[in-house]
Amino acid sequence: MTTSRRNLIASLPLLLLCLFASPSRSIDDFHQAFPIVEPDPGHTKLRLSREGLEAIRRIKNPIAAVAVIGPYRSGKSFLLNQLLSLSCDEGFGVGHMRDTKTKGIWVWGTPVELDINGVKTSVFYLDTEGFESVGKSNVYDDRIFALATVLSSVLIYNLPETIREADISRLSFAVELAEEFYGRVKGEDVAFEPSKLLWLIQRDFLQGKSVQEMVNEALRRVPNQDGDRNIDQVNQIRESLAIMGDNSTAFSLPQPHLHRTKLCEMKDGELEQLYVSRRDKLKDLVSSIIRPKIVQGKSMNGEEFVAFLEQILEALNKGEIPSTGSLVEVFNKAILERCLKIYSEGMTKLNLPLTEESVQDAHGRSRETAMKVFDEQHFGRHHAKRSVMQLDEEIDKVFKHIIMANEYQSAKLCEALYSSCEDKMDQLQVLRLPSMAKFNAGFLQCNRSFEQECVGPSKAVYENRMMKMMGKSKSQFIKEYNHRLFNWLVTFSLVMVVLGRFIIKFILIEISAWILFIFLETYTRMFWSAESLYYNPVWHFIVATWETVVYSPVLDLDRWAIPVVLIIAILLLYWRCYGRRKHGSRWLLPVYNTTKNGTNRPRTD
Repeated sequence: MTTSRRNLIASLPLLLLCLFASPSRSIDDFHQAFPIVEPDPGHTKLRLSREGLEAIRRIKNPIAAVAVIGPYRSGKSFLLNQLLSLSCDEGFGVGHMRDTKTKGIWVWGTPVELDINGVKTSVFYLDTEGFESVGKSNVYDDRIFALATVLSSVLIYNLPETIREADISRLSFAVELAEEFYGRVKGEDVAFEPSKLLWLIQRDFLQGKSVQEMVNEALRRVPNQDGDRNIDQVNQIRESLAIMGDNSTAFSLPQPHLHRTKLCEMKDGELEQLYVSRRDKLKDLVSSIIRPKIVQGKSMNGEEFVAFLEQILEALNKGEIPSTGSLVEVFNKAILERCLKIYSEGMTKLNLPLTEESVQDAHGRSRETAMKVFDEQHFGRHHAKRSVMQLDEEIDKVFKHIIMANEYQSAKLCEALYSSCEDKMDQLQVLRLPSMAKFNAGFLQCNRSFEQECVGPSKAVYENRMMKMMGKSKSQFIKEYNHRLFNWLVTFSLVMVVLGRFIIKFILIEISAWILFIFLETYTRMFWSAESLYYNPVWHFIVATWETVVYSPVLDLDRWAIPVVLIIAILLLYWRCYGRRKHGSRWLLPVYNTTKNGTNRPRTD
């Protein structure tokens, strides 16, 4: 007992090592079948089998796939083993019980290498779970069929004996794919190429109608005098499949042997020779029609094929029922992003802010360019309308951001111009030498620059603010203008009296200054207020003279007032100190009469 316990304890590390190492082991032997897609526990949707994807992912050549579909217990796995020249023991599992042997989709891990039009191509063979088996929903069958249809380059529809109406209905998804994707070649864009549909009918006797005649008859429109909706739907499928005639082939295969349960034990010599001959022709037929899988204009290697499989599976599992619409969305996703990028790049080149009309025109041009690219490259015909609507919605979102950015930039620019004009008006309010001409010139310049530079949706709002601000500023300036000018003239007259009496000693200047001072002071007292003076013609003359002296486009006395005053003061000082001594009396202004001995007569005389 103790020895057994010791052996058990000693073996535990080894058991744990094996237990944890087994899930992560790499596949060394690819000469076997692997599941790539399995049913979920509810047997309604599909999920990937990572182990089987390694067999595909390692391939660097362009990939093609041959998928066999059909009812359960119809010999699909045996057929694939025959096409691959494999026995039942080493190939796909073959069951003889009533339940289906294959679950989901399986792949033979070693591809068949073919040279197709000079291109080395790796051909994988896919075995699919049969239709109409017990315990499955129709939705699950539809997903299996849809996935096999999209992945394969050649789709072998394996049917026993004859073609039933239910078998035609199964092809509705293939018809929708054909209507949405196939035959779309514009410019350099290559279509998502369809799988070649191979009708394979296995029957005991090959006499009578050929399989092609059977297919043509099965696809012939059935009269529907009672207006049965189901018959109409099947007739539409029939018509579409007839149109796809160039993409389909019919082939017949006799039964390999009467004892079908012992087929796996038989060699080629024991099988019906007609079967062996037809089987070899079927191999040649498959090899002749197969092409590398083309998606969005290019073939795919292993990594790309697996990524494509993941995309398709996600789309098929997306809704309750698999639809071509979900596939269209998957294929158009990259094109939508590319078209949206084209639109965004066109709009980001705009030098905002712009007028609303300019932004709208740019939006129209960029949208038209993006839609043109989408129209040239998109997949799907009927379901593409949804993708167009989605692109329109995304474009509208970007356009709204552009509108918001334009409004922000417009408000920012107009606010800066408004603030600049407001500062300019404030500066004009406090001129050292009040000038209506200078105020009007600044007013017009500010208004002109605002009109020219302020653009965009915020212009109307800021125009109203500008009108109110500048109107208020102008009214305030006019109101203060006469009062300030009056005060300036009174001060100026007193200054000139002093200059004319004591510095220059020019009697005319002194007299003129006294006259101006007396006029300003006495008029306001005679007529009770200074406002009455502003309507006097003499005042208008004084104002006109003041405006001429103070401001002109050539000389702005307000800016140069202090330098001019300083220069005049220096000149007067020089003249008073050195002018008479250097140049004699002839340079003196004739202010007063002089005596005979050359001295000035006192003012009291």
